[in-house]
Amino acid sequence: MGADALAARLVAVLEPLAGGHDLVVEGVDVLTRGRLRTVKVVLDLADGPGSLGSDLLGDVTREISTALDEGDLVEGAYTLEVSSPGTSRPLTTPRHFRRAERRLVRFTLADGGERLGRVRSADDDGVTVASPEPAAPVENDVTLTYPQITKAVVEVELRRLEES
Repeated sequence: MGADALAARLVAVLEPLAGGHDLVVEGVDVLTRGRLRTVKVVLDLADGPGSLGSDLLGDVTREISTALDEGDLVEGAYTLEVSSPGTSRPLTTPRHFRRAERRLVRFTLADGGERLGRVRSADDDGVTVASPEPAAPVENDVTLTYPQITKAVVEVELRRLEES
């Protein structure tokens, strides 16, 4: 079985397992170098802001390992790597933008412009973006539709936004 077919088969097996923990499978890659095979699984929270804790990630990794071994899904020896997407992942779906609520995001726009702002909210039509300053008034918010956005990436902040 080719790597793409195996990855698709693994996604089908792992999605219900991840869903049981309110997680989604962002991707599965199967890499083979000589006799070494690596299965990389990327998981994320199903929706909304927050972070995928290391305890939960560890628990789910053990469940994934058991499911792959018991189902004899991967032929031969392999290394399993399970991770979250990290902040460098481009935001490409409404769910990604909902996950980035309250985060500072740099947008590249279809008209060639750029905008830096905090995601206030996101739905299936677009993203409401606030000023980068945490106390900015709602009247200054701008709504961007997804066709207006060509690229969006969370900016890493050394000073965390105070929880409200």
